[in-house]
Amino acid sequence: MTKKIAFIFPGQGSQAVGMGKDLYDNFSASKNVFDTADKVLGKSITTICFEGPEEDLKQTVNTQPSIVTTSIAALEALKSELNIEPVCTAGHSLGEYCAMYASGVMNLETTLKAIQKRADLMGATKGGAMAAILNAPEGSIEKALKEASSVGYVDVANYNSPVQVVITGDEAAVAKAGELLTQAGARRVVPLAVSGAFHSKFMENAGNEFKNFVAELELNDAQIPVYTNVDAQATVLGAEFKNKMPKQIYSSVYWTQTIQNIISDGVDTFIEIGPGKVLSGLVKKINPSVTTYNIFDKESLENTIKALKENLCEV
Repeated sequence: MTKKIAFIFPGQGSQAVGMGKDLYDNFSASKNVFDTADKVLGKSITTICFEGPEEDLKQTVNTQPSIVTTSIAALEALKSELNIEPVCTAGHSLGEYCAMYASGVMNLETTLKAIQKRADLMGATKGGAMAAILNAPEGSIEKALKEASSVGYVDVANYNSPVQVVITGDEAAVAKAGELLTQAGARRVVPLAVSGAFHSKFMENAGNEFKNFVAELELNDAQIPVYTNVDAQATVLGAEFKNKMPKQIYSSVYWTQTIQNIISDGVDTFIEIGPGKVLSGLVKKINPSVTTYNIFDKESLENTIKALKENLCEV
């Protein structure tokens, strides 16, 4: 039986100095993506990705375009080596822009300009905090957020997997919720090193400003559905993406629900394209029965292609 494949793309936090260099050196399709990014964005994404320093790469204004460039470079390398058609795409937070690119919603130049504008707006929004909550007892997160809201605004930023949720909001409220969840028996509470409270009300002004920018973009209907973060639903119409892109900046990322819906629609194989292996780990926690592959450098690309040729009937 032919497998049904989804392409998925990582978000912020997956970056590492040196990412993409191997692809750039070995695949002309990847080199073209990096060269285009340098030209379109007017800064050396190649230098930031390949050489860092890490302090520069960690800045939101650089992280987001760097991850998108590396992920699309990996995608183009795969396409240059193997004729493979996914049935849908998805991306975690900024990774959604790679998913839209892969589905034909935006061309490369538009994707790069959009993610740079998003990064600029999010990077300029200071204040707030985020923390990852691991293995919290059932019902404890809702209870802790309700109690912690007495000291400030706090909400869920990311539903990453059944055992990992990220909270976001006022520093004091996030800290309070973390204390309550530790007391309730959460395995770990990990404060995140971010420049602001992403996917929260803190980002509403950035989202509204981004809405004006998105209104001018040329977006196509998707050739294959993109499952979007804000509602975990398959999205095709260009007009719907224009509506969802600004909201995504200040809304929760429904990643667990996205993967569950993709699997419910028949997908059994996920290819994570871009730096790191974070999403593959999350997918396995959401549903251990599916198959996952990673593509982030020459070796992982070759290994994935070999495995796909062996395991899939029609590639």
